[in-house]
Amino acid sequence: MEYSTFGRHVAVDAWGVDFEVLNNAGLLEAHLVEAAEACGATVLSIQSRQFEPQGTTVLVMLSESHLSIHTYPERGFAAIDCYTCGEWVDPQLAIDYLMSVLNPDKTYAKKLIRGMGELEIAEPGSNQAEFV
Repeated sequence: MEYSTFGRHVAVDAWGVDFEVLNNAGLLEAHLVEAAEACGATVLSIQSRQFEPQGTTVLVMLSESHLSIHTYPERGFAAIDCYTCGEWVDPQLAIDYLMSVLNPDKTYAKKLIRGMGELEIAEPGSNQAEFV
């Protein structure tokens, strides 16, 4: 069987997220698992760390790659990253789910197409058809 190197990678900086949400590793774990399921990915494992005095990192290893969040609650900031290999799992659906539950004031996103010979950056505002 031949496997494709094609992958899509979405990285988002989210600002203006509630401190209590960003400082709750258990809640963020649940949200990331829901996000993975929303995009059709298969969760293999979850690791998280609650930092002192605040902040969390949650990493969800997917069969298709990974989904992660690193938080700075004192600044209302989260760095979110979703990379999926293959054409059947859409990382944008995971990001959309997370944005709906985190409800940030502002977001900045980059979309990359991986494994096509040259790293491509999807243009801001590009629709899903252009991203695939």
